[in-house]
Amino acid sequence: MDFSLNEHQEMVRDMVRSFAEDRIRPGAGERDVSGEFPFDIIREMGELGLLGMMVPEAYGGADMDVLSYLLAVEELARVDASVAVTMSVTNSVCCWPILTFGTEKQKERYLRPLASGEVIGGFMLTEPSAGSDAASLTTRFRQEDDRYVLNGSKAWITNAGVGRYFVCLATEDPSKRAHGISAFILDAEQPGVIVSRPEEKMGLRSSKTSMVTLEGAEVPLDAMLGERGQGFKIALATLDHSRLGIAAQAIGIAQAALEESVRYARDRRQFGRPLIEHQAIAFRLAEMDTELTAARQLLHHAAWAAGRPGRHSRESARAKLYASEMVNRLVAWAVQIHGGYGFSREYTVERLYREARVTTIYEGTSEVQKMVIARALTTEVT
Repeated sequence: MDFSLNEHQEMVRDMVRSFAEDRIRPGAGERDVSGEFPFDIIREMGELGLLGMMVPEAYGGADMDVLSYLLAVEELARVDASVAVTMSVTNSVCCWPILTFGTEKQKERYLRPLASGEVIGGFMLTEPSAGSDAASLTTRFRQEDDRYVLNGSKAWITNAGVGRYFVCLATEDPSKRAHGISAFILDAEQPGVIVSRPEEKMGLRSSKTSMVTLEGAEVPLDAMLGERGQGFKIALATLDHSRLGIAAQAIGIAQAALEESVRYARDRRQFGRPLIEHQAIAFRLAEMDTELTAARQLLHHAAWAAGRPGRHSRESARAKLYASEMVNRLVAWAVQIHGGYGFSREYTVERLYREARVTTIYEGTSEVQKMVIARALTTEVT
């Protein structure tokens, strides 16, 4: 079994790492404090092809494989997880479902501006009372002549207020649960889309996340994604794919935590010698490296599965579950290794600690990932 990256994947990783170090790292700490959205950086990422990585060249994309995309997410998250999630959301929950379920007309109309970075996108699924139970959403749609009209509320919408195109889920009848849900490509630049002020979050502070209220928001008939009543299926398939991006984000944060910890343990002296020469610290670093490598291999296996026909729910759930739980262990250990300095905002590990926490929550909590894995086991074992 060959675990090496091919030449193209190595080139993508190195290019994104260089860009992240040169353009993103210098202002990461300041953006964390101010919450300022990095419009210029996102625009440059579009020019580099990072906002339509899996979109074919025919629609203006970079036409890369899943693993190349995940390597890019990891390298961005290693420097600034806010930038990484902004890029990941546009790629995985906006471009991907349009590419997978959209018509030729939809692909041509929406993917080209998304892939170029002219606009960014997102996914409107979660609601104030519909989180893990996505089938219980209550945002309604009705058909009026040549359009659909949407009314309801969406919560925790990444890129709301800065993005334009969103894959939005709504139901004809909440009593039908999953069977009543359809998916739409919503243009957020219209009067019926009301974006609340950005959430004040623990981490990912320069990534914009807001409540969105839909009051008579209109969608053309030809902007329904897939078939009527297929929305829940589209949502589940999209989450299978987007969970890979969250796993990559977790791995990037964990890589940064390990690197910061090794540097600190090498430079900091206690009891007459560097911390790294104390067995307790050295063994902890060894554990961090091992857990990080295990998570990365699970993710790469899931990326391989995602490139094959059929669903890859269990592989994605395993990668996301392990990587998100792993990064929360590693950032806690990184803070501990730094001692009192780890509690200071002057040190990067404090930000990493806050950025890691959400990875066990969004795109399906750890408990949801366990449900997905367990369900697959019950159908497999006879």
